[in-house]
Amino acid sequence: MLAVRWYLRYGLSYRDIEELLAERGIEVDHVSVHRWVRRFAPLLTDAARFARHRVGDRWHVDETYIKVAGRWVYLYRAVDQFGQVIDVYASTRRDSEAARGFFQRARTTTGVTPAEVVTDRAPTYPRTLDELWPAAWHHTEQYVNNRIEADHAQLKRRLRPMRGIKTMTGLRVVAAGHAFVQNLRRGHYEIAIDEPRGRQVAVAFAELAKAI
Repeated sequence: MLAVRWYLRYGLSYRDIEELLAERGIEVDHVSVHRWVRRFAPLLTDAARFARHRVGDRWHVDETYIKVAGRWVYLYRAVDQFGQVIDVYASTRRDSEAARGFFQRARTTTGVTPAEVVTDRAPTYPRTLDELWPAAWHHTEQYVNNRIEADHAQLKRRLRPMRGIKTMTGLRVVAAGHAFVQNLRRGHYEIAIDEPRGRQVAVAFAELAKAI
């Protein structure tokens, strides 16, 4: 849990964590750390679902570019009006099918249908939103989507120390795990909320470890 938490929380590589654990007398290969993240990050996120706050009904949606195995792919992300990361969705294409997949997944995951959706001017969004949620107010005014664009930057800072992402599955795990830790730190879970701010994530991971 310590290795997984460090990886998702800080800008560390697998080899960095191998070295930090070695300083504590724990001999672990960086490949093992990679396997732990792939295995346990989704389990932790799933175990915490019972304590997650309900997301808001104003969604800021955008996609960003991530390089996977030397090829650029698209990562769809959304945050609500409270700063909670709603969901993430990786796709090799930027089209109506990908946008529809993201929205449907986010709706299923959260149980919330947005009343308002803020996007950029990509032509795929109006058609998809009219099809899925015609009652939702969709707008694209300049600068109104700065919230999600600023949130992308935090994920990019996390990905920068990595020596490249090799698979789409790896991207999905890291992006979802990073979003989970972001939401923990921002107080969007009823876990460890009575702890001092600097200890909340560590205590939350210890509690969730018991559930998995």
